[in-house]
Amino acid sequence: MLKLLFFLLFPSVCLTSAFAQHALNYYLPKGVQYDPGIPEPKEVIGHDVGEWHVTHDKLVHYMKTLAEASNRMIWQEYGRTYEHRELGTLTITASDNLRQLDRIKEQHKKRCDPKQSSQGDIATAPIVIYLGYSIHGNEASGSNAAMLAAYHLAAGQGDSMDNLLKNAVIILDPSFNPDGLTRFATWVNSRKSYHVSADPFNAEQNEFWPRGRTNHYWFDINRDWLPSQLPESQGRLKVFHDWKPNLLTDHHEMGTNSTFFFQPGIPSRNNPLTPENNYRLTAKLGEYHARALDKIGSLYYTQESFDDYYLGKASAYPDVNGGVGILFEQASPRGHAQESTNGMLTFPFAIRNHFTVTLSTLQGALDLRRDFLQHQRDFYTSAIRAASSDPIQGIIFGSQDKMKAFHLAELVERHQIEIFNLSKTVQFKGESFQPGESYVIPLEQPQYRLIKAMFEKRTSFQDSLFYDVSTWTLPLAFGLNYADITTRAFSRNLLGEKFDPTQMPKGKVIGGKSSYAYAFEWHGYYAPRALYRLLDQELRAKVANEVFYQAQGKRFALGSIVVPVQNQKTDPDGIHHLMQQIADEDGIDVYALETGLDYKGVSLGSPSFSSLRKPKVALLVEGGVTAYDAGEVWHLFDQRFDIDLTLLPIRVFAKADLQRYNTLIMVNGNYHELNATARVKLKDWVQNGGVIVASKSALSWLNSNGMGNFETKKRSNKRSSRQRRYADIAEFRGAQRVGGSIFQVRADLTHPLVYGYDKNLIYLFKNGDLFLESSSKSYGNPITYTENPLVSGYISEENLELIKGSPAVGISALGRGRVIGFADNLNFRAFWYGTNKMFLNAVFFGNIMHEAAVR
Repeated sequence: MLKLLFFLLFPSVCLTSAFAQHALNYYLPKGVQYDPGIPEPKEVIGHDVGEWHVTHDKLVHYMKTLAEASNRMIWQEYGRTYEHRELGTLTITASDNLRQLDRIKEQHKKRCDPKQSSQGDIATAPIVIYLGYSIHGNEASGSNAAMLAAYHLAAGQGDSMDNLLKNAVIILDPSFNPDGLTRFATWVNSRKSYHVSADPFNAEQNEFWPRGRTNHYWFDINRDWLPSQLPESQGRLKVFHDWKPNLLTDHHEMGTNSTFFFQPGIPSRNNPLTPENNYRLTAKLGEYHARALDKIGSLYYTQESFDDYYLGKASAYPDVNGGVGILFEQASPRGHAQESTNGMLTFPFAIRNHFTVTLSTLQGALDLRRDFLQHQRDFYTSAIRAASSDPIQGIIFGSQDKMKAFHLAELVERHQIEIFNLSKTVQFKGESFQPGESYVIPLEQPQYRLIKAMFEKRTSFQDSLFYDVSTWTLPLAFGLNYADITTRAFSRNLLGEKFDPTQMPKGKVIGGKSSYAYAFEWHGYYAPRALYRLLDQELRAKVANEVFYQAQGKRFALGSIVVPVQNQKTDPDGIHHLMQQIADEDGIDVYALETGLDYKGVSLGSPSFSSLRKPKVALLVEGGVTAYDAGEVWHLFDQRFDIDLTLLPIRVFAKADLQRYNTLIMVNGNYHELNATARVKLKDWVQNGGVIVASKSALSWLNSNGMGNFETKKRSNKRSSRQRRYADIAEFRGAQRVGGSIFQVRADLTHPLVYGYDKNLIYLFKNGDLFLESSSKSYGNPITYTENPLVSGYISEENLELIKGSPAVGISALGRGRVIGFADNLNFRAFWYGTNKMFLNAVFFGNIMHEAAVR
């Protein structure tokens, strides 16, 4: 009986032993003396590091306290999150350096300018190191390690510390993702038991949806460095380019049964735009991490996982900006402790590993300082050489939709790329580009490689596996016309004024105040926002399903919106004010119409116009719903288009009053938690006139529950049944994934789903393996993949055959309602501007689609 009691108590004994080591001496390097005048973390946050998960407010408070107590560091705010949490960094260096920080920064940035890079001696120049922690909020050991790093750098004494601070400027960003970190810390702290539980099925280790990985709108902000659509990224880019760091670290967590990973990653997946020397430096730095982890007995691996192909991640973005990015991945306890195949994994142990490689990074960077500085100098001088010999000397892009073009120019400018307004009308590759709506980027500039990364199309790869997407060609994502300008065609005369991101395009109210009607076309990016403004004010609005002509022959395309002035709840002055607001804020030209007569097209009283209802939209969330996809819709409605949106949890669906809504959005995910009663309720709602807008795997659920005709193509098993080597399982299966590529579709421009588009060839992003069967109905396939659809990215031969000619959307009728299903995510990561309109067309026009045009 005593033996049994011993074994039952043993796990608790292990945890008690592990958690008894929370004092700083568990983490800090031996032999270093610390200034007693610098407060330790416990004195400020109220608990030992690793005893509880630090919340963001305490973390920032400690950083500010250190900055006040130490003459080695200053705290600087660089932005606010959507939840208004402070984003900031500690700038850490010797006190003498701190007093001349502006001069050091200026000298450092000169080395990134090929015209000035030869000035200054790198023999004495400090290296710039950016330490970044926990961009995924529930990978929290990084941010907790940041406290140790900050304390060590503020309080550490001795010649080694003096040498480091003299020869380095360290930018310490303690939390890349304050909102996610706070969400996660609140979860685990509120479920922590006095006797710490390591049970993987315990509540503490199993967060509720959407979990703490993401920011406020459920974005993975580690994918946003290049698109830079979120405030966290936009603020961080300013810091990054203000300093141009030589080295940036990115501290993460991975599966509980893993060990520790540091780069280099899988060599066959390197991005070809990254200089080879980058990987050489990464490997040399890896030796420092190995020695440091060997010393404390931590297991690790490298070159077997992860890659830096997608240049929009924290560990890859520096690689095309003259620096070196380093990814660290630590096995995660997902709480304060958890059982693992490698023994008991505790939170303090995870923190110690991240702190240990922080120190090895600093030591390696110091020892290799000249190598890193020379790499940066060579990176930019070689960029100019490569640009001058490139047969392409410039890139031009634009659109009649000035807002989309402006937002891409805005994105480009954020990365310190020179971009100019087009000075005159030109034609390239059959496309006409107009001043006022087009922009030109000369390639011969320091950011040459980054420009190539943004605009290139690539379909040939060394490896068929990708950790993230295989392409991201930005003008295709924005749905813009663009062209390469060859050496022969390029001229500096094309360059007008430098792009000014504060000068957002505005529209005009053409024709003054009307007493009859107003009209605006649907091609403007913010046309849905303009329409919602009107419908929200209870104005009657109609959409044109035929072309009409007004205002001295002005042609209005399908999808144009007409607003009568008479018989409205708002008086003519109020309507005119709204039209002026639309022109000013939405960048749309509004036309004042004085007659309804049109002998060339249709008159304004024609029955071909459809009256529009205000969308009352709910988005199903929680359960098995993919938080990323749901967050992208939430962000689109809330931040871009000012459309009211209810986040409707699946768990309350049974008692929700569905009559409050006329549109329901179901993104990728599974909906198994909707029971039989809920399914009947949903079906009845659609039959009574509701519209479901669904995407990806939600289509399969709707199909199997009798709420849509979305048959999917089945992959042939001929090749998959061939005998293969056991060692090739992961590679073969991974190669069948469509991880993220760009495809061309052909669209019927007369269909309401495509209102606002002026070309029938459109580019869609696909990152899934759902392929629809064609409808047998004559009008049932309004958007289909072409017979040669791959534009950029990787897809296996088997999947390429499946996608050819397949529909990108299916529309089903159910009673008076409609179910619209997209095979792909049209709102990917908030930067796929080009297909946002298609998604919103389903929301605004879903109920007016003719029954003959459904499956």
